Amino acid sequence: MDGFTELRRVMVDCQLRTYEVTDRTLLAAADRVPREAFVPAELSHLAYLDQPVPLPGTGRALMAPMVIARMIQVLDLQPGEKVLEYGGGSGFGAALMAEMGTQATLWEPDEAAFALAQGALKQAGTAGVTLSASRPADSDFDAVLVSGACETAPESLFGLVKNGGRLIAIEGIGRSARVKLYQKAGESMSARPVFDAAAPILEEFRRKPGFVF
Repeated sequence: MDGFTELRRVMVDCQLRTYEVTDRTLLAAADRVPREAFVPAELSHLAYLDQPVPLPGTGRALMAPMVIARMIQVLDLQPGEKVLEYGGGSGFGAALMAEMGTQATLWEPDEAAFALAQGALKQAGTAGVTLSASRPADSDFDAVLVSGACETAPESLFGLVKNGGRLIAIEGIGRSARVKLYQKAGESMSARPVFDAAAPILEEFRRKPGFVF
């Protein structure tokens, strides 16, 4: 067992399991997907820490392992479902979901992060992840994972969710941040809070400053 394999096992046992991540398929995926492949080599020592990892040269970061894993668990993914990770940087979330037997797509509009994802997914040996630098033509995803914090609801992504589908995102920053699960019924999206968590902000979902006298 190499060093990263041991660190991955510790992550699963001491971070994910203790943060109420109990889905066996997800835990097995987290034990197989090499998170170190999704950060630059010089930052590989940070890959398994219980914290976000900024991706230098991009506007993205990997969310903390326990946060992204619990968000995926809440989505209650089923094998064969079409799923999307938005703003995932190097694509760790998409890799986890693909390893769980879904048809995963990563939409990453940040050019530098998109290039990083291409190399990371190849290095990790992850098969079955479709990469997109622009809005996917598909608009019938069963589940959407928004990999970062949003100051405003990610309404621009709602149209990608099929009827009956769901979207999960962190709304708010700092101590006020909370994970919300959206579910689509017809043209409406209803939301409910599921747990408190924080993550690096996605700049495209920052609240626009109001007019100040």
